[in-house]
Order: sequence, then C-alpha cells, then structure tokens
Amino acid sequence: MKVIKKLLLILFITFGALFFVYFWNMDQKLMEWAYRRVNEIFDRKKADINF
Repeated sequence: MKVIKKLLLILFITFGALFFVYFWNMDQKLMEWAYRRVNEIFDRKKADINF
C-alpha cells in the first residue's frame, strides 16, 4: 500500500508541475528569454565575412 501511495504522490506532483508549466505557458517564455540571451551574445560579435 505504501508503494501505491508513493507512486500516486509522484504522479500527482508530476501532473501538477506539467499543468503549471502548460497553463502559464512558461515553456515559451523560457525559450523567448533564452533566444534573447543568445542573440545578445552573437549580435555583439563582428561579422566575419570574407568573400
């Protein structure tokens, strides 16, 4: 019985975390933040164009 309770608790916590991320659309907000940081890093570099 303890194993079933632990399993259900883990499933409920996982479901709650996934619902929270989905509901608040945090995955896209996180990716937007990451893209901005990457663009800041690469926009600072000089273009190396040798034709």
